[in-house]
Amino acid sequence: MKTNEEIVRDFIAAWSRLDIDEIVAYFAPDGTYYNMMNKPVSGHDNLRRFIGGFVKDWTKTTWDILNIVARGNVVMAERLDRTQVAGKGVDLPCCGVFELEDGKIRMWRDYFDLATYTRALAVNPSTAE
Repeated sequence: MKTNEEIVRDFIAAWSRLDIDEIVAYFAPDGTYYNMMNKPVSGHDNLRRFIGGFVKDWTKTTWDILNIVARGNVVMAERLDRTQVAGKGVDLPCCGVFELEDGKIRMWRDYFDLATYTRALAVNPSTAE
């Protein structure tokens, strides 16, 4: 049986495949994703719609784990999410706090600066250095 840290590492790696069903399968049936800029989203159907909505324009993503700490059912992962969105690159520092139960994500709270994401998308590639 995998440790909670291994499950979170696998979940983070799964994002690079951009397979919504694979990503949602890591959650408990009533699991919750709390993307701090939005209201919490719970349940597989709602998670599929929510995650699918914001990754629809992503063509590639790789999440680098900078630091990860696990204690009991809690795993904290500091990451640098590198994503291609509509032809533009976005490097977004994030910190995710995961609560797991029986090998599934019960709660995921993700913290980041939304302005970092939106500024990167607003950059005109012809004037970027």
